[in-house]
Amino acid sequence: MISKNQLKYYSSLLLKKYRLAENKFLIEGKKLVREARTSGLSTEVIITTNEFYEDNPNFFDDRVFDGIRIEIISAKDVAKLSDTKTPSGVVAVVNKTTTGLHKNADMIIALEDISDPGNLGTIIRNCDWFGMSDLLISENSAEIYNPKVVRSSMGSLFHLRIQECSNFISDLEELKSNGYKIVSADLNSRDYREFSFSDKFVLVFCNESEGPSAELLGITDQKISIAKFGNAESLNVANANAIILAEVAYKNQIART
Repeated sequence: MISKNQLKYYSSLLLKKYRLAENKFLIEGKKLVREARTSGLSTEVIITTNEFYEDNPNFFDDRVFDGIRIEIISAKDVAKLSDTKTPSGVVAVVNKTTTGLHKNADMIIALEDISDPGNLGTIIRNCDWFGMSDLLISENSAEIYNPKVVRSSMGSLFHLRIQECSNFISDLEELKSNGYKIVSADLNSRDYREFSFSDKFVLVFCNESEGPSAELLGITDQKISIAKFGNAESLNVANANAIILAEVAYKNQIART
């Protein structure tokens, strides 16, 4: 049985400062809770309503939940662990994992100041779909364990190697010194389809309203863009990310055959 103090502790993980302090975060929803377990994430407890438990008799019989503590509490209390208007009825408390980037990755996707959690989660999902395994995120981007990021990533957060930076530009400079080209998506530059993506590179996507920072442009080897045919001022960064990653994935696949 969960005490009031435990419930208060778990609900505090909805706030970034407590997630950072405790190295834990919340996952909500049937699909995400199971995906976290099948991806090998260490789970402290699964908390559910009696209604969810009774309506999903086979869910907790899955062997991926063997040994995991399951607590059944009121729907009102489970709602305290949710940031959605209509809570799903099941929440997991999960320990953060630290993987870092692969030292020999040929392609690294980097994000500068992607502050919208929905965009960040969608970009993580895009990277997973197109086979990009390594992601570098600037210190001024949304936090990857923000509930909206977790939710919009649809489980892809658990599949990638992700490094959150304390000094984004410094980390890019280190990668550049190790033989990586820095390629930044920007408006009014070389069409992305003309770029070979054949060498080791870091592909950077930036805040759509601000574009690349002066510091980033100062170390960028090549700028690429998506041709504009209409009157829109900008393209949503998650959409731009998907368009360019599709090209990168296609060319990478062709190079392998």
